[in-house]
Amino acid sequence: MTEAKTKVTLIGTILAKPGIEFIYEGECAECGTCKVKKACNNLTKGHTYRIITVRSTHHECALHLNGATAVEVMDAPVTMLINADMAMINSKVRIEFSCNKTDCKSYPLCHPDGVVENEKYIIADVLGNAPNICEKGRVLKLVEIKPT
Repeated sequence: MTEAKTKVTLIGTILAKPGIEFIYEGECAECGTCKVKKACNNLTKGHTYRIITVRSTHHECALHLNGATAVEVMDAPVTMLINADMAMINSKVRIEFSCNKTDCKSYPLCHPDGVVENEKYIIADVLGNAPNICEKGRVLKLVEIKPT
């Protein structure tokens, strides 16, 4: 298995702590004239990242009260439910959110934050069976996924 790749980006200084996970939501209007906006906005919108290392580089920032700090991040695994027949470690899957039963107990695991529909992911681990029975009768497995 290859070692995970890291990227250097900027994040609000208050949030810059190893182990913190966040979902990159894209560029903000306040970033428009910033000289270092490319360093802040070099991640994939909608993906989940984990801070690995905090660097000493600091910049003033119109968005973050205490400025922005350089950090190294990597894609963070996301836990979700998928059809059991697709749950094989190291296989690639295209995520499709086919259920819209928002009142279902499993809905947050079937539609987790940090996963972009129709993108490809690798199943990093199979964690076991679904914690609740699927209301649509599907057989589901709990897995960890990462972007390809």
